[in-house]
Amino acid sequence: MPKFTTQSGEIYFEHRGARANPRVLFIHGLGCQLVQWPESLLEGIVHAGYCAVLLDNRDAGLSTGPEEPPPSVEALLMAQDNPSALRASYTLSDMAADVVALLDHLGQGGAHVIGLSMGGMISQRLAIEHPERVYSLTSIMSSTGNPDLPGPTDETIGGLIQAIATADTETAIAQSIQTAKIFGGPHYDSAVHGIGRFARTAVERAHRPDGVTRQLAAILTAEDRRADLAKMDVPTLVIHGNADPLVPVEAGRDTADAIPGAEYLEIDKLGHDLPEPVIGQIVEAITSHIRAVDVSR
Repeated sequence: MPKFTTQSGEIYFEHRGARANPRVLFIHGLGCQLVQWPESLLEGIVHAGYCAVLLDNRDAGLSTGPEEPPPSVEALLMAQDNPSALRASYTLSDMAADVVALLDHLGQGGAHVIGLSMGGMISQRLAIEHPERVYSLTSIMSSTGNPDLPGPTDETIGGLIQAIATADTETAIAQSIQTAKIFGGPHYDSAVHGIGRFARTAVERAHRPDGVTRQLAAILTAEDRRADLAKMDVPTLVIHGNADPLVPVEAGRDTADAIPGAEYLEIDKLGHDLPEPVIGQIVEAITSHIRAVDVSR
């Protein structure tokens, strides 16, 4: 299997498309695995002439994570108001360093980077701390860590907690589908059109509730990135839906405002999901953004 070892352990990755083509690196969200990217999105990028590189973030899928116990649900809930009371096993910067290690392993000086949700946060840290490795950044349904932004709805928080708490496989699959439907919002049924379609595949491949909890701790303890983003010189596209119940649309607008020269695409009726009806629009926006970048800069 395609794995390599970092200081944090083993990271699993895959390729789509010709290896000689420019690399586009996909970084997924909280608890998500590389099998939860829609094939239509990957194929759209590959057909545009790029090589897609996918990884399981540390503590998810087939990548390893720390052995220490995760924080309790109670500690996570308290950290929403007092992040300093929570100790995270690792940071978003540590996860960005895993991406740098992957690029080194592949012998790549850099890549076009696409980050979704938590992956967008990791991508932002990657662009802040290792700008020479990021040819372009696409931040999808993510946030700057601005503490003044609106938070998720109570129903959304409840769905996330239930997803963490489930243990046996069939219950975990059912809860994963239900959580995806909540995150996806009212306009597109995630179990039919979105990431909810991949619940069984993902849970049967690797069910890692402790990893989800530790990743969530990394998010909750992350600092506000706006000041660092304001100094960034990386071509950036921000994509967000105006029906996102987990990371409200204000977070997308805030991200675009924070990054100098960022393009912003707001998609009507899109929740916190990648439903098939909007994939074409997303692929077109990303490929247009990437093609406009001079990699020799």
